[in-house]
Amino acid sequence: MGISITVADGVAPEAMSCAEEDRVIERAMQILDRRLFTREGSLLNPLQVGSYLKMKLAAVDHEVFAVVFLDNKHQILKFEVLFHGCINDVRVHPRQIIKRALAHNASALIVAHNHPSGCALPSEDDRRLTRHLKNALELMEMRLLDHIIVAAGSPLSMAERGML
Repeated sequence: MGISITVADGVAPEAMSCAEEDRVIERAMQILDRRLFTREGSLLNPLQVGSYLKMKLAAVDHEVFAVVFLDNKHQILKFEVLFHGCINDVRVHPRQIIKRALAHNASALIVAHNHPSGCALPSEDDRRLTRHLKNALELMEMRLLDHIIVAAGSPLSMAERGML
């Protein structure tokens, strides 16, 4: 059962109802998933990764931690939300991340979480987790490519900020 959306020329997005907007967003996510989760699909740069993750995580009203599992050519194998938290915290277990990465035969990962508060700046806990996870993955011969924080505005790439 697919979603069919037609938008007449000249219809301004602000003139759409919430239900119409929700249908457009849902359809856009389906298209994005289909394009990225083919064997040719790959996330090429932090802007693409951030846009994809913002679409997936921005509307969640509590913190969640997600992982994009990639093969050695950085083609997407799977996207999973692994941990759910509360309004300002999510408990992350690196052991579970590694377990899922092994199950998907991933060689690289991009992790992400949201900040419902709207501030994308990483906390000291975020930085500590990133270092710990990167070290644990390296022991398993996997690479952590980025940790992205989704909040109001543009997503923050810890790799771009030199925080990996």
